[in-house]
Amino acid sequence: MAIAFLSVLYSGRSPKAPGTAGSALSVLLGLPILLYSAQTLFLLACLLGIIAVREIDKWEAYSGKHDEKWIVIDELVGVWLAMAIIGAVAGCSVSLMILAFGTFRLFDIWKPSIIGRVDRKLKGGLGVVLDDVLAGLVAGVFSLVVLAILSRFGVDLSLW
Repeated sequence: MAIAFLSVLYSGRSPKAPGTAGSALSVLLGLPILLYSAQTLFLLACLLGIIAVREIDKWEAYSGKHDEKWIVIDELVGVWLAMAIIGAVAGCSVSLMILAFGTFRLFDIWKPSIIGRVDRKLKGGLGVVLDDVLAGLVAGVFSLVVLAILSRFGVDLSLW
């Protein structure tokens, strides 16, 4: 059961790009919740993040390995935060969810500034999850800036 949770229903076991596979499945899993309520998605991301820290700590104590590639529950937490931020302000559309996914993956892979520092310095479950939390929050805010700029040019992604 812990492996299914940590790997987001085994999507993290993808032989290629497990983080991207986990993030993509997480967007699909989060959509029905977002359609119900952006606040609910945000709160569930927070709750799952707390549970993930504990479960990752237990897994790392068992395996002796830190931040294994197949563990992608942290990607779920991050992308759900980005989706919730965008959804709360701009709504839910295919283009907005692609924006949430894309910006989250950008910041999760690039790891600029504090995101990279957290990834390098913190160990255990908190280190695994917190950099994705920060990437999700930055991605959500960055996406809102992109949407504001696009709206100045008459482009409304919430319609697509």
